[in-house]
Amino acid sequence: MTFDLNQLFQKSDLIPVIIQDAEDRTVLMLGFTNREAVELTLKTKTAWFWSRSRQKLWNKGESSGHFLHVVKMITDCDTDTLLYLCHPDGPTCHTGSRSCFFNTIMEEET
Repeated sequence: MTFDLNQLFQKSDLIPVIIQDAEDRTVLMLGFTNREAVELTLKTKTAWFWSRSRQKLWNKGESSGHFLHVVKMITDCDTDTLLYLCHPDGPTCHTGSRSCFFNTIMEEET
């Protein structure tokens, strides 16, 4: 199947990408991507992002060795957000945690 990448970037040059574990569907992180990063992800099968703070492309795992191996890429209904299903090589968060989502703000009372 061929997907027209132009559809992803009609509203913005930078879009969010949700990273989810391909095995258990745990949400691992949220990043931002541009067209070049998506093209590199498709080519290398590892997750590339656009760093808003450093203003440059980065391949997750390039310094830590904890690469995110992308097995499936999905777009949302508005074609302005991506979901990558990945097999991580190790912890995803720079803190060493498996996921970047571990600070609870609100929890349903039982």
